[in-house]
Amino acid sequence: MPHTQQQFASDNYAGICPEAMRAMDEANRGSAQAYGDDPWTMRAADAFRATFETDCELFFVFNGTAANSLALAALCQSYESIIASETAHVETDECGAPEFFSNGAKILVARGESGKLTPEAIRAFALGRTDIHFPRPRAVTITQPTETGQVYSLEEIRDIARTCRELGLRLHMDGARFANAIESLGCSPADMTWRAGVDVLSFGGTKNGMAIGEAVLFFNRALANGFDYRCKQAGQLASKMRFLSAPWAVMFETGAWRANAAHANACARHFADQVAGLPGVDILFPVQANAVFLKLPPEITAALHERGWIFYSFIGDSARFMFAWDSDRTRIDALVRDLRDVTGADAAGTNLSYART
Repeated sequence: MPHTQQQFASDNYAGICPEAMRAMDEANRGSAQAYGDDPWTMRAADAFRATFETDCELFFVFNGTAANSLALAALCQSYESIIASETAHVETDECGAPEFFSNGAKILVARGESGKLTPEAIRAFALGRTDIHFPRPRAVTITQPTETGQVYSLEEIRDIARTCRELGLRLHMDGARFANAIESLGCSPADMTWRAGVDVLSFGGTKNGMAIGEAVLFFNRALANGFDYRCKQAGQLASKMRFLSAPWAVMFETGAWRANAAHANACARHFADQVAGLPGVDILFPVQANAVFLKLPPEITAALHERGWIFYSFIGDSARFMFAWDSDRTRIDALVRDLRDVTGADAAGTNLSYART
């Protein structure tokens, strides 16, 4: 079949990166024990623990919805609740899976402009009602980077974690694009997670260049009790586990997980630099990872679609553009040229810098 021209609607559009493909090919040679009792899974587990500098408990699952939902279910009872941002993926895009797998735990939604939770919002929910008629808050989930493409600073994470400790709440991090946040902050995985006070991390591999697979890391190992049974019950225990774990091992060992994220982030900055100042185009949120949100007039949106560009209308009725490990600068520049054309920037003599990042 002919190749489809590259689009920037989602980083899930990207293919499998060479390191992940090579790992799967190598894992496919010969046979290995099933359900995680194989050398590849042990090698990946060692790579995780070395990368995070701690003896965490970890599990491999097929996708992000399972990673988030099962992790949150492990943190609370059915009569308890989870505090999240109103734009959190667990609230808007997981079809009620966190509530389903927790047997009914309620998500309490905090409103905000940036997609970030704050200690004040957490405290308001935790202390607002304490009567038996209200689902007792037990967990907090933050997305890093957020659904608006912004990144919590280390201090912001520490402040949230301190608030959680004061209130007896457990802290989960949805890291579907964890590597992009690491590259944005230039910090270590340990500093952004357990050293900052995070109890559990859902670490995304799919958006980082893998075919499939996410990891759930419990830094508080006691919270992982029974999680293997949760995975089995939820259909998340892979019999040929090595095909989920092998890409992790090679991507950690080669550094591809960070290189992929660095490229995606740089492409997002490059695109944002080129469209800033175009007539009628506003960048809605600071570009801190691999996402760019543009506020476009309806006629500009329609014109781009007519030229074959695919993108989603997202938060704040914006156009979201996502960049991945394989984003091609020539395609990005083609999109920029079309944006300039449909906005009339060239006719208006708009002067833009085409400096590369």
